[in-house]
Amino acid sequence: MRRIQFKANMSQYRVLVVGGGGREHALCKAIARSENLLELYCTPGNAGTAKFATNHDVQASDIAGLVNLAVSLSCDLVIAGPEAPLCNGLADSLAKQNIPCFGPVAALAHLEGSKKFAKEMMQRAGVPTAGYDILDATSNIEQALKAKSNAPFVIKRDVLAGGKGVVVTSDMNEATDFILQSIKTDGYVLLEEFLPGQEASMLVVMDNNSFLPLPCSQDHKRAFDDDEGPNTGGMGAYCPAPIVTEEVHLKVIERIVSPMHQHLSSLDQPYRGVLYVGLMIDEKNDPYVVEFNVRFGDPECQVTLPLIKSDVLEMLYSAATDKLKHYLAEYNKRYALTIVLASEGYPASAKTGRIIEGLAAFEKERETDSLWVDHAATTLNEMGEFVSSGGRVLSVTSMENTLEESYSKAYEAMNFIQLEGAHFRNDIGRKAF
Repeated sequence: MRRIQFKANMSQYRVLVVGGGGREHALCKAIARSENLLELYCTPGNAGTAKFATNHDVQASDIAGLVNLAVSLSCDLVIAGPEAPLCNGLADSLAKQNIPCFGPVAALAHLEGSKKFAKEMMQRAGVPTAGYDILDATSNIEQALKAKSNAPFVIKRDVLAGGKGVVVTSDMNEATDFILQSIKTDGYVLLEEFLPGQEASMLVVMDNNSFLPLPCSQDHKRAFDDDEGPNTGGMGAYCPAPIVTEEVHLKVIERIVSPMHQHLSSLDQPYRGVLYVGLMIDEKNDPYVVEFNVRFGDPECQVTLPLIKSDVLEMLYSAATDKLKHYLAEYNKRYALTIVLASEGYPASAKTGRIIEGLAAFEKERETDSLWVDHAATTLNEMGEFVSSGGRVLSVTSMENTLEESYSKAYEAMNFIQLEGAHFRNDIGRKAF
């Protein structure tokens, strides 16, 4: 395959990244490596994205503001980091201005915005996933739970919930309470069959004509070691994940990715962007879909993009303009691992506004091409000091020849950064050793 040729002079390209978390820091860092980049902007960004891009103050929820910003900056490409602006029609609005968007139109963004819609799409495409029931105010909840009482209950709200709209529990009372509350707020809720096995994630870049599966990763959703505590947006990840063997990878492509892409390509509106495929791999090495997301995972993005040796901007632009089949992906044969540092109280109620000690010195004295910090909820105070501004504050990322090396280097580096009351998991990647 030959590499796609952009404009006569690709250096004309101006790019806007939407969002302000660790994923957007990773995107900005990867895009900044491109020789085809003229200007890079990020909105609202954070203290980390400011090292690679010009930050603006338009929020990701302001669709009209985002479109106006992209027009005023003469952007050639907009990359949506979070899912909410896509569900709210960012790609649709940009299309009216003839600005390519890496991210699907609103109708297809509901693959993440609605669990029920995603299940229906999987059924149409013949994709393996857990069976489910829809429970509403007319349902016999006790009977529905008893029918699935031989395994933990899996209950999912049918709304965007930032990775926190799912409860997995063996406690009948907890399950009942969550179902009743979800029905009260949302009208109905999904009760799924429990899928045993190991989780993994595959990020698949797609356009109307082709798809490109990126190296598989494994996220750690629970707040504390040994997968204890509440669900979070993600406390760390590593890539590639050894659980996704060549056999499993082939099954994922044949049974999930290919039929899903074929179905999406048959629709009136093509899917352009990345489809996050959340997998459960059972004891027979058979993969099932746990969920779809319509954007790069966070923190999966932080460990996947550094492994792409070829031009990341070229890949993103190609997908946004239906030219992905001409893109030749090259990868580093290394392992990346990231550990999230979270504020005190996260995920329930994070304490913010605290100074992050040692971060500036670490970035000045210890950061390398194989060890760095991905900023998430960081800002600068009037003294120029890094300050926490949200739940997941930053992540320390290492990339080495073995997973064990990446694990050791990342945890060693974490000791140089201090945030009052903060916590992080000590077992990211350990289950793969």
